[in-house]
Amino acid sequence: MNDISQSAATTMNRSASLGLPEKLVQDGLLDEAAMAEAQRLAREAKTSLVSYLVANNLVKPRDLAITASMMFGVPLMDLDATQIDLDAVRLVSDKLLNKHRVLPLMRRGRRLFVAVSDPTNLHGIDEIRFQTTLNVEPIVVEEDKLQAVLSKTIEQVDANMPSLGEDDFDYENLETSGGEEELDAGSVTRDDVEDAPIVRFVNKVMLDAIKKGASDIHFEPYEKTYRVRLRVDGVLKEIAVPPVQLAQKISARIKVMARLDIAERRVPQDGRIKMRLSKTRSIDFRVSTCPTLFGEKAVMRILDASAAMLGIDALGYEPEQKAHYMKALDRPQGMILVTGPTGSGKTVSLYTGLNILNVEGTNISTAEDPAEIILPGVNQVNVNPKVGLTFASALRSFLRQDPDVIMVGEIRDLETAEIAIKAAQTGHLVLSTLHTNDAPQTLTRLIDMGVKPYAIATSVSLIIAQRLARRLCTYCKQPVTVPNEALLKEGFDPAVVAAGLTLFSPKGCGNCTDGYKGRVGIYQVLPCTDAIGRIIMEGGNAINIADQAAKEGVADLRTSGLRKVAAGLTSLEEVNSVTVE
Repeated sequence: MNDISQSAATTMNRSASLGLPEKLVQDGLLDEAAMAEAQRLAREAKTSLVSYLVANNLVKPRDLAITASMMFGVPLMDLDATQIDLDAVRLVSDKLLNKHRVLPLMRRGRRLFVAVSDPTNLHGIDEIRFQTTLNVEPIVVEEDKLQAVLSKTIEQVDANMPSLGEDDFDYENLETSGGEEELDAGSVTRDDVEDAPIVRFVNKVMLDAIKKGASDIHFEPYEKTYRVRLRVDGVLKEIAVPPVQLAQKISARIKVMARLDIAERRVPQDGRIKMRLSKTRSIDFRVSTCPTLFGEKAVMRILDASAAMLGIDALGYEPEQKAHYMKALDRPQGMILVTGPTGSGKTVSLYTGLNILNVEGTNISTAEDPAEIILPGVNQVNVNPKVGLTFASALRSFLRQDPDVIMVGEIRDLETAEIAIKAAQTGHLVLSTLHTNDAPQTLTRLIDMGVKPYAIATSVSLIIAQRLARRLCTYCKQPVTVPNEALLKEGFDPAVVAAGLTLFSPKGCGNCTDGYKGRVGIYQVLPCTDAIGRIIMEGGNAINIADQAAKEGVADLRTSGLRKVAAGLTSLEEVNSVTVE
C-alpha cells in the first residue's frame, strides 16, 4: 500500500474545497439539476451526499469511489478482499463509527488506516484522530460494501467480551434500579454478580438493544454454547456469544437487577428493571427467567413508554379506520376489543387510546398482567391470582370506585367477560383484548365462552384485529416487476392493477436490517353495526359476520396488508408471512 504523503493530504484539502458534486457532474455521472436536487434531499434526510446517491441508485458505488479516489489522491481498496483487524476497530468507539460511517482497517505503528466512502468527511477523520491520538489515513471504499461490512464488524467486536471497556458507557447518566436480594445460598457469590466485566457486558447488551429498537433480549444457555439474541422488527438475531462458563454469572446479574431470588434456580421467576438513560428518559425491562436443561434462560421485554405517546397517526391506521377508532373512543360507554397474536402491537393500540382519553375529567382504571407501560394519571393494577386479585375481582373493585374508563388486559374467562360487558352496558367505556385470528371471530369467541348473544350485540362497539409487518427501508428499497396475473392472484384490486402498480422489495444497507427498518400496523377495524348485531342475535357464525362486514366496506387483514404493499410501505413477502392469502 502506498503511503499518503503530506502533499497528497494538501491536495485532498484543496480538492475538498472544489467539491465532489461538481466533479461528478463534470465527469457526466449525474446532470447538474439532479445533483442539486440530490444535495437538497440529502440535507433534509440529514445524511451524507455519498450515502444518498448510492441508496437511491443515482451513481454507481464503484464509479463514485473511483472518482473520489482520483480527485483527492486517496488510495482505493476493494473491501471484499480486505482482512479487517478487529483490534484496530476496537480503537474507535461504536458511537464514532456509526456517527461517521467509517471503518478502521489496520494499524501500522502510529498510523491507523480507515475505510471511508466520502473523503470530504474531514470532521470524522479529525474526531478519530483525537480519540486514538494516531495519524489517521483514509482509504476510499465503495459505499454499499462499507455499509454492509460495518455493522457486521461492530457485532463481531461486541460479541467478544474482553473488548468491552469503561468508555463504552456513560456511567454518569446510566442507572439501573430494582434492588438486590440477599445472596446467601448456592455457588454464586456477591463477587460474581458485581464482577465488573459481567456488569459491563449486561449493561452494554441492554443499551445496544435500546439503540437498535429491539423489543426483547434473549439470554440462552446450551450445553456447550451461550448466546444472546435480540428481537428487532419481530425477527431474532444473534448479537453475542459469550463463554458458556459465564452463563450462571450473567443470569445472577440479571436476577439481582430485577429483584429476583438468585439462590432459587428451579422455578420460573418474573421481575422488572428500570434503566435511567438521562434525567428525562428511562426504559423499563420486564424480566422472565426459566430453568432449562443447561441453566436459566432469561428474557427481557423492553417497555418504552414513548411508544404510547407517538399518537394514533403513527400507528398506520388508514383514515377510515382511524375515524372508527376515534368515534368509539368518544362514546361514553361500550366495549372496544383489540385482537391478534402475541407481539402484534395490541398493547400499543390500547395504550394509545388510553392516552387520548387520559384527561383531568376522566377516571381511568386498568387491570393488567402485568402493567407494561406506566401512564401518569391512570390507576394501574397488576393482577395477582396467588392472593386472589384476578381480572374479575379487580373489575368488581373498579366498579365501586366511580370509573369512566376501564381497561382489562385480557378477557380470559366467562366471569371476566360478563363483568366487562355489564360495565360496558352501564355507562362505562371498556377496552380489552382477546386472542383470535380476525375481528369476526372475536364476536363468536365471546359466544363460545358463554356470553349471551344479546349482551354482545348491545355492548361491543368496535373490534380491531391487527398484525405487525416489517417496514421497508426508505433508503434501499428497490422496485420489482410482478406480472398483472400474479398480482390479481394475490388479491390486489383489479382497478389498482389496471392503473399500474409498482411493488418494492428489500435490498439491505447500513441504515436497516435486511432491507427493513421498523414496523407498520395492518388492521381490520370492524364497527358493530345494527346489521351485525342482528346476525349475532340470530346465531350467525364468523363467516356470516365477515360477509356483512365486507358489504359494509370493512377491509379484512389481507386487503389492508395489500394496501400497505401498494403504498410501498412493506413487501408482498412480508404481508404473505403475517396474513392469510
